[in-house]
Amino acid sequence: MLQSYEYAFFEDQDTGVPKGGYAKAVGIAIDFQAGPLDGKEPTGAFVETLIAIVIDRLTYYQNVTSKRFRCRENSLAITHLQEALHWLDHRTKDREARGVEGTYRP
Repeated sequence: MLQSYEYAFFEDQDTGVPKGGYAKAVGIAIDFQAGPLDGKEPTGAFVETLIAIVIDRLTYYQNVTSKRFRCRENSLAITHLQEALHWLDHRTKDREARGVEGTYRP
């Protein structure tokens, strides 16, 4: 069930590059990473981490209490979320190989 939520994404007014943001809903308060890491500690959540958390939660439903909550829809959702993680990781590795990871260059 989709709950209502609010969010705001920020950008640097001078450069127009992403500068973090937040999302809130019942039981959820997320601050997103503001800018590249530049060898520093993260300032907020990454999309990949959020997807991994959702995969873990759906996997829990698939395997809990004699698997009575297991269903095809959960399995398909897990598969597609894993695919999303795959492509985000692919993007990161490509950016690392090109020497542009952690920058705002395409």
